[in-house]
Amino acid sequence: MNRSRFAALALSALLSSALAAPAGAVKNVVLVHGAYADGSGWAGVYRILSADGYTVTVVQNPLTSLEDDVAAVNRALARQDGPVVLVGHSYGGAVITQAGVDPKVVGLVYIAAFQPDVGESALQWAVSEPPAPENGTLPPDASGYSYYDVAKFHVGFATGLSDEQSAFMAASQIPVAAKALGTPLTQAAWNSKPSWGVVPMDDKSINPSIQRKMYARSKTDVTELPGGHTIYIAQSQAVADVIERAAQQLSQGK
Repeated sequence: MNRSRFAALALSALLSSALAAPAGAVKNVVLVHGAYADGSGWAGVYRILSADGYTVTVVQNPLTSLEDDVAAVNRALARQDGPVVLVGHSYGGAVITQAGVDPKVVGLVYIAAFQPDVGESALQWAVSEPPAPENGTLPPDASGYSYYDVAKFHVGFATGLSDEQSAFMAASQIPVAAKALGTPLTQAAWNSKPSWGVVPMDDKSINPSIQRKMYARSKTDVTELPGGHTIYIAQSQAVADVIERAAQQLSQGK
């Protein structure tokens, strides 16, 4: 066999092998918080993922509009050096759904989160069923921002956390602009990318049945866990396990 023929066959074999192989290990995770909270709630999940070799970025959403929050996520994605698992909690699920069309994002993970489609909003899903009596979401104030009732914060939002931790989160909560919750999405990444989800069975802020409906529609790989809305804080290990499983399956091309 002449050299040119051998080289052509070798190149063909190399290309075939590359096409058949997974795109590579997914080691970047971007975490996105939701309404009434900030990125510090991801501390436990961050520590676990970092210890396991993942590069973790925590986004601080301004919660002033959907566009502003998506822009914050896009800035974080621009800094990543490879494929990303994009994770969102609560209203952050709407944000990652819109921002997740970025080509660096290879999969999405929803933690007690909204998962709207194009033309839908987080608010539309939130009011699709009657709220739990413990839900402390307050109507927008004169400035158009919604707060969470401090009196209901522990039972409705911070289930599973200590009294002290819940009290601090209630005192330091970040209000969310009503227009952020009510803005319809123009893109929905889960239509073209795989998704995983965690449903806290005792969630009083987003009815678990609402979460199940959204995730069933999108064929999201769902894990149900006992716990409340801030399950990513109360059960950081269980939530990190779901994120790592998503990254591993994506790395293997599944």
